[in-house]
Amino acid sequence: MPHIVVIGAGITGVTTAYALLERGYDVTVFDRQRYAAMETSFANGGQLSASNAEVWNHWSTLLRGIRWMIRRDAPLLMNPTPSWHKYAWLAEFVSNIGNYRRNTIETTRLAIAAREHLFAIAARENIDFDHVRRGILHVYWDKPGFRHALEVNAMLVEGGLDRRPLTAQEVRSIEPTLHGDFHGGFYTPSDSTGDIHKFAFGLARACERRGARFIFDAEVDGIARKGRFRIAYRAGGGEGAREERVEEADGIVVCAGIASRRFAAMLGDRVNVYPVKGYSITVHLDDERSRDAAPWVSLLDDRAKIVTSRLGSGRFRVAGTAEFNGANRDIRHDRIRPLVDWTRALFPDIDTSRVVPWAGLRPMMPDMMPRVGRGRMPGVFYNTGHGHLGWTLSAATAQMVAAAVSGELPAPASLAA
Repeated sequence: MPHIVVIGAGITGVTTAYALLERGYDVTVFDRQRYAAMETSFANGGQLSASNAEVWNHWSTLLRGIRWMIRRDAPLLMNPTPSWHKYAWLAEFVSNIGNYRRNTIETTRLAIAAREHLFAIAARENIDFDHVRRGILHVYWDKPGFRHALEVNAMLVEGGLDRRPLTAQEVRSIEPTLHGDFHGGFYTPSDSTGDIHKFAFGLARACERRGARFIFDAEVDGIARKGRFRIAYRAGGGEGAREERVEEADGIVVCAGIASRRFAAMLGDRVNVYPVKGYSITVHLDDERSRDAAPWVSLLDDRAKIVTSRLGSGRFRVAGTAEFNGANRDIRHDRIRPLVDWTRALFPDIDTSRVVPWAGLRPMMPDMMPRVGRGRMPGVFYNTGHGHLGWTLSAATAQMVAAAVSGELPAPASLAA
């Protein structure tokens, strides 16, 4: 059977590996970390949110970004230091403003399709990931924000989403723990939340049970093709003890997050992902008062660009912000502080004495659409560039890229089907 190497063991890598295994492929997964889902798939906002499918390619995003450049605590922050990649990416981002409506509708449809695949996988493999199916509530503080949301909602509904507007009173009735003088909101009952790390880690284990091989602590240095692909990598021990090795494969799927750009260049392709940093805090609900004061309905505050998820009875995840600052993984106090302050303001009875901060780099394409499918070279495929919606879209794009692999390198199972 064909041997496929998947580069990257985050959420897109493990869902891709699983989809390939289901089609009868021999699968090997490489990752530079010691375990699956240790980078951007470690502590994101937790939302499986078709309701957040609006792409960012809109003039209002640019105007807000310019206005916020002098605020270190702004929801969107750009380091103005010149960088060819950053400014070329931004130019391409602007060029896709004309595709805003089409891409928003397409992302909505993709997110809805992904749900069914993900829920089926979790049930089949018995993966516990603190899944909460109580919908997602978007809140708006003023009339202009709510009016724009009505326009966005029309696109989401066209994409097939059941999402309805709410009065301020209805917002409070859906999530009574929420404090704030809101103008209104929107509620999507079919959206849900969960712990991406627990799901991805559990799915990696399921892939191993189905025969996949995972090579962790592995730095892929080069890819050559002499009949089959030859993947050169260093693995094991500390930096000084790493052994040079080679793995052969019939096909490669790049699911490497922000490193996808580098691997694509090795393979003769251009995949223009840019690292957009996001932050989160995990608030540990150590006392009964905090547990009672934390919401179970997932929230998105459009003004602050903050999302929340309840991860079981004892954890509350608060995430947000977008920072254009290259491949910088520093956890900055001035970026974490707004998340803590927001939690205290909207949920004053939650004890925030034990808060775990985190930062991750979202791999974003300029058109905000994932790169899924074939590369220029036969046997090369991509499933990357999902940006802030990797958790939401991955189960669908994994099926798409696995279908592309089957079309070019059929496995015995796919031939039988």
